[in-house]
Amino acid sequence: MAPSSDIDATAPKFLRGKYAICGVGETTYRRGSEESTRNLATWAINNALEDAGMTADDVDGMLNYSGNDSVFAPHVANDLGIRLNFYMDVHGGGSSTEALIGIAIGVIEAGMCKAVVIYRSMNGYTQVRIGGTGARSAVPIVGDQIHHRGYGWQSAGQMFAPTFLRHMYDYGTTPEQVAHVKVAHSKHASNNPKAYYKTRYTVDDVVNSRIICKPLHLLDCCVETDNATAIIVTRLDRARDCKNPPAVIQSVVGRCCKPRGDIHLHYQHGPISTVAGHYAKDILFANAGVGPEDIDVTGSYDAFTFTTMLQLEDYGFCKKGEGGDYVSSGAIELGGRRPNNTSGGHLCEGYTHGMNMVIENVRQLRNDADDSCPIGPDGKRQHSHDYSEGGCRQVKDVELTANLGWAHPGAASSMIMSKDAR
Repeated sequence: MAPSSDIDATAPKFLRGKYAICGVGETTYRRGSEESTRNLATWAINNALEDAGMTADDVDGMLNYSGNDSVFAPHVANDLGIRLNFYMDVHGGGSSTEALIGIAIGVIEAGMCKAVVIYRSMNGYTQVRIGGTGARSAVPIVGDQIHHRGYGWQSAGQMFAPTFLRHMYDYGTTPEQVAHVKVAHSKHASNNPKAYYKTRYTVDDVVNSRIICKPLHLLDCCVETDNATAIIVTRLDRARDCKNPPAVIQSVVGRCCKPRGDIHLHYQHGPISTVAGHYAKDILFANAGVGPEDIDVTGSYDAFTFTTMLQLEDYGFCKKGEGGDYVSSGAIELGGRRPNNTSGGHLCEGYTHGMNMVIENVRQLRNDADDSCPIGPDGKRQHSHDYSEGGCRQVKDVELTANLGWAHPGAASSMIMSKDAR
């Protein structure tokens, strides 16, 4: 069998540009929601339906993903009055959004349903905290946890940090370079009225914050929030009849793995400073018919500052080993060559297991980033492209975006979207 890097990526090309995201929705990003994940999910999906100009009768498919703290699709569909022709509840985290978009395309193409809403609902601060505290801390140790807990791998930071440490060793990457990811994302969040953290940080702020696990500082880590997010996928011809311009899906990669793809043992296959995006890029760009240099805006999974740096490097936006230079060059900031996470991402806006960066890129392609710019007489936001604090976050002339999803160093999902050429 041929190795994954030699995959024949010709088969999916006939689906290029045939499907789109036609609606996006979210709740507020907050702590202390005092609401169930079921209620949060219905709130986000209702907002996505409103954004698309759809009703419950227009959607008949539902996908969601969970990390022990979500809600099953039939319950949510019943609350919304949606009769489902297809649904699936998936266990998974950061690489799920793009993967489920690919599944949605497949089931619609197979004639199983006509439009799919995908959601993630989580009380990530008040209930199941991914760092291992809160309700999750009382869960017994079972299965392969018996192995990895012996090495002190309780939290995502503890499990992922060796990849960053190895990159520092291999290429001389410094914490100060990678701190620029937080600096950039905090600048973007300061222009996002719905971001949980709107403070602009400096490199000194990041490297002087307390150590969580070496070499990660507190400000290298994402925010924990209670929230839900939702997107609606359908055929492009149907999406064109919706309320807002469609974000056209050009290519999707779903949960592409390194030769060892399990979360705790991928380190058995090196180099460990390389992540799964190294393999995913061969599918992503070939199926879209573009290259990294064609992408205008990226949305990377920023569970930590270094996860953004590693992905941008291994997807080919800079040469291997030059990720630290790339993220510290200003290229990823608004006004730079290729802005990244223009809403503030997981580091600042809120933590949604990857979906909010897809939502942001949809809005960028619509020229409709929800910042503080005034609404004009035509009902559209009048973007100034002044990226000073409290101002605009809409990128000029966005044609192509890339989303880079992350489960852990050994598994990745990704997607390229474009404006509608019509």
